[in-house]
Amino acid sequence: MYARPSELNETLTLLAEPARLLAGGTDVFPGAGERPLTGRIVDISRLRELRGVTRTSGEIRIGAATTWTDLVREDLPPAFDTLRAAAREIGAVQIQNRGTIGGNLCNASPAADGAPPLLILNAEVELASTRGLRRMPLSRFLTGNRRTLLEADEILTAVLVAAPAPTMRSTFLKLGARRYLVISIAMAAVLLDVGEDGRVRDARLALGACSAVAQRLPAAEASLIGQPADADFSARLRLEHLAALTPIDDARASADYRRAAALILLRRAVEACLRGEAGGMA
Repeated sequence: MYARPSELNETLTLLAEPARLLAGGTDVFPGAGERPLTGRIVDISRLRELRGVTRTSGEIRIGAATTWTDLVREDLPPAFDTLRAAAREIGAVQIQNRGTIGGNLCNASPAADGAPPLLILNAEVELASTRGLRRMPLSRFLTGNRRTLLEADEILTAVLVAAPAPTMRSTFLKLGARRYLVISIAMAAVLLDVGEDGRVRDARLALGACSAVAQRLPAAEASLIGQPADADFSARLRLEHLAALTPIDDARASADYRRAAALILLRRAVEACLRGEAGGMA
């Protein structure tokens, strides 16, 4: 069965029975290869209420069907530069035009480019079903490689971020084997807030593609908060701050290379953030 509802309530009713959601299709179709899709397919590409960015009192809401191209074009605060930089590095322009932020998170790849930027924004996800709505931090929603807390009858409807301070700046850097159309070897997202006294009053750091899920680095963050944003600032980051990472050996890189590269990438991202650069490929 194939259904293409135009309203969220209709979608939730369809999900009362086991079905597979289809949004941009940029993960579903490559995953199927040459085989036709089987089973019940619910195509949510017509749900306009899930697309776009809206601002409410103290919160920015990103609809789950918002595409990467939408995000690149959206007028967002500087703290979101990390997310927009990541959006520009996701596949080719055709993929950015179709792929959605919700699909990227629900697919839950360890190399999902959207996860580190959203983690440093303290993002939450909104999940809907016929049972109602629930919200949870993205850090809790992502549980492992291709695993989330999304129930079978639920749909991710939005990503929610508390409105950041205008003084916050952010950067995203991605390391790959080539310049374009590449799955990350490692990626880093950094958000810094520097006070008028030149000291860092908030630091948020996350790494992706170096563990089963992207991770914040609380020990590294603590080493930066309260420190002067001087020429030696990034050197405060040490390899021991990355002890929680569990990189793997695969066709793209060895675990040892990933671990060493992650520290260099993180330091470069911190330096770029202090310079006010949004980032991109390392």
